[in-house]
Amino acid sequence: MPPARHPAIGQDDNSLFDALIAFAVDGIMVINEKGMVRVYNKACERLFGYSADEVIGQNVKMLMPEPYHREHDGYLAQYVRSGERHIIGIGREVSGRRKDGSTFPMNLSVGEGIVKGDRIFLGIITDISERVARDLRIQDLQSEMLHAGRLTDMGQVSASLAHELNQPLTAILNYTNAGLDIAEAHADMELKSVLSKVAEQASRAGNIIRRLRAFVEKREPNRSEEDIARIVDEAIRLSQLSPAERGIKLRVSVEAALPAALIDRIQIQQVLINLVKNAAEAMENMLPRELHIAVGHAAKGFLQVSVADTGPGIADDMVQKLFQPFVTTKAEGMGMGLNICRGIVESHGGRLWVEPNAGQGAIFHFTIPIAKPGKS
Repeated sequence: MPPARHPAIGQDDNSLFDALIAFAVDGIMVINEKGMVRVYNKACERLFGYSADEVIGQNVKMLMPEPYHREHDGYLAQYVRSGERHIIGIGREVSGRRKDGSTFPMNLSVGEGIVKGDRIFLGIITDISERVARDLRIQDLQSEMLHAGRLTDMGQVSASLAHELNQPLTAILNYTNAGLDIAEAHADMELKSVLSKVAEQASRAGNIIRRLRAFVEKREPNRSEEDIARIVDEAIRLSQLSPAERGIKLRVSVEAALPAALIDRIQIQQVLINLVKNAAEAMENMLPRELHIAVGHAAKGFLQVSVADTGPGIADDMVQKLFQPFVTTKAEGMGMGLNICRGIVESHGGRLWVEPNAGQGAIFHFTIPIAKPGKS
């Protein structure tokens, strides 16, 4: 069977078909039951790098990397004999092979039909390289966030525990010194020896705690110039919020032409994810469920990010305590999230606070520095 001509605007009886094929954004290909290419449109030329003249009349497996290249003829022959479908009428993600030998991910949907007594297969090809790259980036960011979150949690918990333990250790040391004075007065050398060792170990523990606090408090964020709108978008994806599944109406408002922020990307995303998840959880049993994230200018040299929900709001007596360690409104929460968030924001020179949302719910605001304040 001679190969079909390259689709183009042709005679009247074929002009509409040719126009649809030629102008389609996605790749469109037709093969016969032997796997020979009969139609190959302009979009396919862009995707694979081969011209129509190089492909039409050839076996379609030339556009497939291994193992698809090796398996295709056998699969097609098996389908023609048995009618057992794996991809026809369903579609799936596969890899395509370009003329230069490189590969790319694509979504392939295949339909089947009979034209003038011949069985043909119509393939619709969509390049999904950008989506796959984005998904991989999100996976990498999730790994980074998990690692950074664990380090930050450990640092914050260590700092809080160090602060709390320092006071009883000081008291132990004071009581031990008093005991030493009593042992000295009674000439009890054995007791004095024991108490001296207690005082020595208490003093050693205090020094360890002081070094730990110094290490945690002096840790500087890894700052760089970042597009805060992109940071917000990535944080929403990383939070795995799934607004539609939760019945949440999500709205993001970003002021136009915002300057870059000077921030530690991972840490600020951690703050955003924490606030977004808190907002979603607060609205779990509420109606309506509306989440609004707004980004704009704040005081000179700073940008402001706001996360507003329509949850039950925060009681007045909790507002002042909310950012303290081990204080939480959740039944099973540890009360460290907001305390860590405030620490991150303040380490950037900004501040984090909460206000009532008009109508119902709460709004958490935080500020971050602009990279070049003179251009804000």
